[in-house]
Amino acid sequence: MEKMRMESPDGDQLNIDKIASIFPQAVTETLVDGKPKKVVDFDKLRQLLSSDVLEGDEAYEFTWVGKRAAIAEANRPIRKTLRPCPDESKDWDTTQNLYIEGDNLEVLKLLQENYMGKVKMIYIDPPYNTGSDLIYKDDFHLSTDEYDDSTKVFDEDGDRLFKNTDSNGRFHSDWCSYMYSRLLISRSLLKEDGVIFISIDDHEIQNAINIANEVYGEHNKVACFVVVRAEGGGLAKQAIIGHDYLLAFAKNINAFQPLGKPKDIRGEIVDIDGVKYWTETDWLRKEFGKYGTCLYEEIAVYHGDEKLKEINEGIADGKYVLIKRNDGHVVGRYRRVDTDFTKFYSILKHLNKKGKEDLEQLGLGDCFDYPKPVSLLQEIIIGATIRTKSQEDIVLDFYSGSAAAAHATLLANHNDGGNRRFIMVQLNEPCPEASVAYASGFRTICDIGKERIRRAGEAIKQEAGLAGQTLDIGFRVFKVDESNMEDIYYTPGETTQEKLREQKENIKGDRSALDLFFGCILDWGLPLSLPYTCEEIEGCTVHTYNDGDLVACFNENIPESVVEAIAKRKPIRAVFRDSGFADSPAKINVGERFKLISPDTTVKVI
Repeated sequence: MEKMRMESPDGDQLNIDKIASIFPQAVTETLVDGKPKKVVDFDKLRQLLSSDVLEGDEAYEFTWVGKRAAIAEANRPIRKTLRPCPDESKDWDTTQNLYIEGDNLEVLKLLQENYMGKVKMIYIDPPYNTGSDLIYKDDFHLSTDEYDDSTKVFDEDGDRLFKNTDSNGRFHSDWCSYMYSRLLISRSLLKEDGVIFISIDDHEIQNAINIANEVYGEHNKVACFVVVRAEGGGLAKQAIIGHDYLLAFAKNINAFQPLGKPKDIRGEIVDIDGVKYWTETDWLRKEFGKYGTCLYEEIAVYHGDEKLKEINEGIADGKYVLIKRNDGHVVGRYRRVDTDFTKFYSILKHLNKKGKEDLEQLGLGDCFDYPKPVSLLQEIIIGATIRTKSQEDIVLDFYSGSAAAAHATLLANHNDGGNRRFIMVQLNEPCPEASVAYASGFRTICDIGKERIRRAGEAIKQEAGLAGQTLDIGFRVFKVDESNMEDIYYTPGETTQEKLREQKENIKGDRSALDLFFGCILDWGLPLSLPYTCEEIEGCTVHTYNDGDLVACFNENIPESVVEAIAKRKPIRAVFRDSGFADSPAKINVGERFKLISPDTTVKVI
């Protein structure tokens, strides 16, 4: 019976799999630590691409000290997991929204299989590299010759954050490495028609464009929006800078549909069978003149048979709607409110002070220094999802901060009846003891973000009244932690027979059954937002995910009758504890029972 991997995907192997799908002849196998592993035969690949292989050193490229290490860091697997926190969540059993606490690079790696090609829109507001904002310290700082101990990039406490001041000789290089590894992984999460938005100011705008051009492709650039964030005077030495930038890149510009804004509706709004339509009064006047409100038959006579044919076809395909009035049938060009859009203009106006006001309305006042205006995020969320608005539209923000993107997602759903979901990711940074947030009882930025979502959701639901009772305003909380499994479980080459005899359990003692279950969900590449149930069968706890996508039981000495009961449900996947069986024959028997009762079920152990 196969054991679960229990670590993030190996980025190198994922890339090799992509090469194999295009050039299978260039991929072969070799033995690594006695196990077969896919590798690229670069000589063969060179032959296959002989006319297009770059020779020599001259080429247009964007590079910096540490770039290779950043690529390696993005591809390196980690032995981490996401631990569920129902007590800190809201509507744990029913919500499809996620709030994840942890280093966003680690979270992106952990979500890579679960959400590959499933995210509709990414928004990030990363550090602007002003010299005062904080940047995460990543492993690649210690893995290259350029970054030796003399640079003192880590403090004595080994803190993950540091202020990247301009006195640092690698001021821009550190920021580029930091962003590059995260954007590399982010691209794999987007759907083919997905889009990423990056807020940035003029400290790193050029580097941000260069990195996005390389990771996403220059041809996939949607726009570089100017966001007006401030008005009035200032103390600037040269010029008053009242704007930031918002970069937008598509995953695939050929599949991407332009960002849309609802048209400015100046005509009459009507409700027909629960669908809102609007009539273009200017069109009616220009098209029919004084006959704009005439009878259906009179329009046909006035314009002839061709116009009658056009009107009938328009009614058939929903372009026009025929309205009954007291004086008979009247036709107007009534369109669905959500079918006509205008494109975005390159200048957006959303003042930063509005972000503060958004928090003040929720009673969170000065708990966050620079919150983005909800209006900006709501505009781009609607713009990217205006044609669908479904639960398949996932909005990801892996620099969640005050959770303004979650707030905006809930508001967008409320305003247009959508069913979008969000995934917020935030490092659990402590609030300074002298801060307003700390005085208000918040110990970390995550505490502020989660409370903001709770308060915003309740306010939106209260405003919506009966119409808002089906709104999903909850979120499941997960936290990045070390693997559920003991290290000895993964490093047999470093383990002596004596140590193996001493090792009685491969699962860490502080992990609950729920920890193990969601660890399996993560390892099997399932979304983290599906319905979950738990029940007792003959004294054993059985966990079921999405009505059979995964069924698990982690009890010791599981009776054969319980195994049979699980098998009869014919789940897609089943998982048990490796030590849950009395001996090897009992474990073998489990596999045999599933082969007999539910042969299509994949059975594994942890």
